[in-house]
Amino acid sequence: MIKKVIKKNGKKEPFIKEKIVVSAIKAGAPVKIARDIVKQLEETHEDEIKTKMIREYVLKKLKYQNSKWHDNWINYDEGVKRLHKYKP
Repeated sequence: MIKKVIKKNGKKEPFIKEKIVVSAIKAGAPVKIARDIVKQLEETHEDEIKTKMIREYVLKKLKYQNSKWHDNWINYDEGVKRLHKYKP
């Protein structure tokens, strides 16, 4: 189970799965699918994970379920967070 998230600046924070669930829902995913994605993420990683890995994992799962949800997440990242374009 994931306990810590390693931020881009190297700082470690507690893993709060609801942050991912809320983001996936805002991208258009139903609650059940958003929670399933987080559950699968938790099962595939150990104690710590980088935020970049979380983002890549969630985007891959969203795209598999519905490419529009994936695109919504990317558009938010680029428009609001001003993150660089996602490169799979």
